[in-house]
Amino acid sequence: MNQDRRDRLRDAAIGVLAEAGGRGLTHRAVDAAAGVPPGTAKNYFPTRDALLRAVAGRCLEQYRELAADTAGAGPGPTDRAGLASLLAGLLRNVAGPGRSRVLAYLELQTEAARRPWLAELLDPIGAGDFAAWEALLRTAGLPATPEHVRALTLALHGALPHLLAGAPATLAAAGLDDPDAFARRLLDAVCPAEPR
Repeated sequence: MNQDRRDRLRDAAIGVLAEAGGRGLTHRAVDAAAGVPPGTAKNYFPTRDALLRAVAGRCLEQYRELAADTAGAGPGPTDRAGLASLLAGLLRNVAGPGRSRVLAYLELQTEAARRPWLAELLDPIGAGDFAAWEALLRTAGLPATPEHVRALTLALHGALPHLLAGAPATLAAAGLDDPDAFARRLLDAVCPAEPR
């Protein structure tokens, strides 16, 4: 099978998930989004589970590419201010250019609640976040105990749906209407600065 067309279909499926949700993920919708003849997605991914498996695989590939790009940029910020800036940039990305990718991932997680095999495929993404934030906390010279890492990672994961929904009152209540201030306050809460 043609790998370029397969990737095009998987990318289109991510877009469909982001736009129409899990119920909207159909072979016909993927064909339309990819601009290919009807029946093409079904030829590549014969069942809905095969389509979900393909999308999960593509999300994992994108996650690893993003992690590799981040690693290629160096070890990460070396202080609290730099880490807060990185964190704020990631939050802006979720609400901006990365929106479709994150929406699709959250839709897949919802599907995974009913499909254990899908949860297993997505597990490296969630687990990778904990490891990545541990490394970033260490590089920035902040405490990186399992408790610190869990608090930071879970707070970020909890912020995602609110950023994606973009409801102004909720964003303001959560402090997400100002990603820079949110990032600084989150780091202060998770890793309080030592008193002088």
